[in-house]
Amino acid sequence: MPRTSSGPRFTDWLRDHAVPLTSLDPRAPLDDLEPLHDLVKDARVVAIGEHSHFIEEFALLRRRVLRFLVERCGFTVLAFEYGFSEGLTLDTWAQGEGTDEDLTAHLATAVPVGLTEPLQWVRRHNRTASSPVRFAGIDIPAAGGSLLPSLAPVADYLRRVDPETVPAVETGMRIAASFAGGTAAVAAPAWARLPATEQDALTALLARLLIRFRSLQPLYVARGDRHEYDLAAHHLEGACHADYTFRAMAGLFAGNGLTADTSARDAYMARSVLWHLERLDPGARIVLAAHNAHIQKEPISFDGRLTGLPMGEQLQRALGDGYFALALTSVAGHTADMHRDEKAPFGFTLGDTTLAPPEPGSIEAAFADAGLGLGIADLRGARTHVSDHSALSDQPDRIRLQGTYVHTPVTDAFDAVLTSPASTVTKDLRI
Repeated sequence: MPRTSSGPRFTDWLRDHAVPLTSLDPRAPLDDLEPLHDLVKDARVVAIGEHSHFIEEFALLRRRVLRFLVERCGFTVLAFEYGFSEGLTLDTWAQGEGTDEDLTAHLATAVPVGLTEPLQWVRRHNRTASSPVRFAGIDIPAAGGSLLPSLAPVADYLRRVDPETVPAVETGMRIAASFAGGTAAVAAPAWARLPATEQDALTALLARLLIRFRSLQPLYVARGDRHEYDLAAHHLEGACHADYTFRAMAGLFAGNGLTADTSARDAYMARSVLWHLERLDPGARIVLAAHNAHIQKEPISFDGRLTGLPMGEQLQRALGDGYFALALTSVAGHTADMHRDEKAPFGFTLGDTTLAPPEPGSIEAAFADAGLGLGIADLRGARTHVSDHSALSDQPDRIRLQGTYVHTPVTDAFDAVLTSPASTVTKDLRI
């Protein structure tokens, strides 16, 4: 049920405080977004979410907010829910390497989650910018579909600094190649069909390599340099977290998984954001694009069972007010529901599903009841009422997640919410 009190209604507060926006068009003038400037003034990381992947309005809004944060607020990095290891190539492309057409090849095997247009904009921006925008991947390799994008650079590094370990990492790559797919939805079922001896051998091998990396850090750095070591170590950690995620997903699908076991992926995503922050210029500020379920600052629960500690919860603990979470959602329209299908290229098919009317107690219902259209609300103001002992009644306790809802104290989980009146599934996706 919504959080209630004898104070003023949340819907009335929202009607008075939400700021209307004039356009979805990323090319439109940016003045209507100016209130966002004060909201993010203290943030080093601004995360922009979405209640579903593959939604046209969310893709447009993200591109528009990215442009505003770069042009008006001085943000210097675009980070994305995309593999850390694979993201290094995209960063060099965004800085001007190769041809414009090369991006198609770079993203040929990636799930089309709306990365192409923002990267194209960054590359165009960088041609004339005095301070180029960088790109950063943050996710486990291949959306959890393969360890190879992470293990290949680890093998190259070890050939230079520790050749004795190369046979072990090559064995790991052989096992990893036997079940690799485009996403975890393909790879996890294939991993589950491996003999237990192969599964355990891969996990043990990765753990041994990681411990050796950490134990021999001074030797490795002396044989190369510190940046090479840090980069290779984070590649290896990505492979370890991806391997752990295979086991977690297998348990989830079998109905016997451990509590919050899928947090391993989000933990790596958070560590990747911090990894980049520690190595970029001291004034670097990151625009981070990921699903609402990854950016929220409260634990994820379904049916009263804790299922995960999201990236946003971990970044909030690390950065405090330096982390700002902006949820994107829609009052009505359609969503892209994902249906498992191991024979599909990415392990799922998409269903263009009509959204049900907003549930009572949802942030979407509050926007609808307030008669608001396209607009943004600073939810931190609603928290102020609580601290002033005038708690708003009927505070939202859920937000859309594809065709369902995640139950969470919305004003604590997100710092702001940007709502579209409707959502449309992107057409002509390669899925």
